[in-house]
This record gives sequence, structure tokens and C-alpha cells, in this order.
Amino acid sequence: MAEAARKAETFECVVNGERVMPHVSGALFVPAFAALLVADLHLEKGSAYAASGQLLPPYDTRKTLKRLAAAITLLKPETVIALGDSFHDLGADDRIHDADAKRLKELVGSVGEWVWIEGNHDPVPPARFGGVTRPEMRLGGLVLRHEPVSGRADGEICGHLHPAAKVLGRGRRLRCFATDGVRMILPAFGAYAGGLSVRDEAIRAVFGRCPDAWVLGRDAVYPIPAKRIAG
Repeated sequence: MAEAARKAETFECVVNGERVMPHVSGALFVPAFAALLVADLHLEKGSAYAASGQLLPPYDTRKTLKRLAAAITLLKPETVIALGDSFHDLGADDRIHDADAKRLKELVGSVGEWVWIEGNHDPVPPARFGGVTRPEMRLGGLVLRHEPVSGRADGEICGHLHPAAKVLGRGRRLRCFATDGVRMILPAFGAYAGGLSVRDEAIRAVFGRCPDAWVLGRDAVYPIPAKRIAG
């Protein structure tokens, strides 16, 4: 039953020769390494906005961790790799609710290895939650980092740009995985993280064109070729 659920919520594709599985939660599973990748959790973004006078419900961290826990339970990774901006700012550790801090520590301890890739919002993730911190790392033919590098970068898997796409003639813009089969940008996983159109110049510059999108639907991931993506 669990295997059937996993297949229903994922779509398989290949990036630089490595088989990967975009999941409807916004996580990417790399089966050859039993690794689960997530980008841009932006934990405590809500409390950061509240501190600056922009009142948002302060439950984004709890909602993000709940979705991450569900993905871990379903996909059963041996390793979880958070691709930077896991915490919205350097003060997130001081603002996080005790219950959410406890849940995060439990999640980190529930897998064999947890890696925090350094982000621009959190160059030094809080040590008390466990895990190891790296500027970037490799998984076979994949190179994992937070921000995309300029020029050719075969196998690059990153976050930072929060890709989203709107299908021509259909509803609203939705978060998505952006890829050309050589590199990939993951959607932002955080509950309050926004989305940038894959037709925006910042994303087009990474791929040299508008990339294809793997759009997050309610219950599945849908592959959408670039020609069907609205501007």
C-alpha cells in the first residue's frame, strides 16, 4: 500500500544520468542513494515578518515540518539533505517554538544522516538540531548546492530561486521543479515561501531558455513542457 502511495505521488525523471523522483510535497528523492532533498524551508519566516510589523499567522514552521515528516515517513530516506535557506534568518533559532524545535530535532535524528547545505539566509545553521553542515556536496553525477552557478553546471541540483509555473489556459501559478535534464532547481518547501515564474529572466539565465516544469498538484506531480508554460 505504501509503495502504491509513493508511486502515485512521484514522477520519475533523469538529471545528468541520475534517476530522480520529484514528490508532490516539493521534495526530491534520489533512489540510488536513498536521499531526500528539500530546498528553502525558510523556518520561522512568519515570526520574522511579525517582528517587522507584518502580521502573519506564526505557524509556518509547524506546517512545514509536518509536511516534511510526512515525506520522510512515506519515502523512508537514509539521508536528508536540506539545500540551504532552511532557516529564514540567523535569529530563527531564538524565535522557534519549543515544540517545533523538539520536532525538528526528532526529524534530524530519525534518519541515518542529515546534511544542512549552507544558504544565503542561514550560512551557519543552528548546531543544536544536529546534522552536519556543508557548502555543497556530490551524489553520483549530481552536485548539490543552494544557489545555481553561472555557466555550465552539469548535474547541479539547487534551490534559492523558488520556481513556479502556470500552464497556458489553466488556473493559477503553482510551485514546480524546473529542469532541462542536465540540472534542476527545486521548489521552495517552506509554507510561506513564494514562487518565481520559470519564464523569469533569473531562471531562464540558469538554463539558457525556459526550462520544463514538474508542477506540484494536489495529489501528483505533472510534467509540463516549456512550450505549455504561460509567461
